[in-house]
Amino acid sequence: MRKADSFIAELDIVAQVNGEIVGNIVYTKAKILDDSGVNHNVITFGPISVLPAFQGKGIGRNLIEYTKKKAKELGYKAILIYGDPDYYSRLGFVSAEKYNICTSDNMYAVPLQAIELYPEALSNIKGRFIEDKIYDIDEKAAKEFDKGFPSKDLLWDLPSQKRFQELVKMKIPR
Repeated sequence: MRKADSFIAELDIVAQVNGEIVGNIVYTKAKILDDSGVNHNVITFGPISVLPAFQGKGIGRNLIEYTKKKAKELGYKAILIYGDPDYYSRLGFVSAEKYNICTSDNMYAVPLQAIELYPEALSNIKGRFIEDKIYDIDEKAAKEFDKGFPSKDLLWDLPSQKRFQELVKMKIPR
């Protein structure tokens, strides 16, 4: 991801506790292709990660809040992400549908969340959110990459995974 043209080095932030890296957030450039064919630059983040022993302590929230301020200082207008609205709404994100912004396949999706970094930043824009191709996962390449790590059992029924599957199904045509 850090080698991608869309990578934003100034928004690649780590969280440390007693000198140990315990969290990270990474941003890339994205766009909204509006209905008239014009591209509007926005940004997105992911991954955001916090070591399990440090989760629930506000580290993820602090990473997001810090980078929201920094992104605004850098001149970005809005952040769009795919995430659980139960969590991200606490950080000021709202459904992208509020701004008439849908997925790249022209669907309103519950997990597609947006936040304006200044008032009216997304006004008069309606269209499709397009992430950078860096998020297109090549399953074969991913499996090959995973071979470089100790083998672990894949889990498919954790509560967060079940919630993710529920959210993904919540799509309606635009």
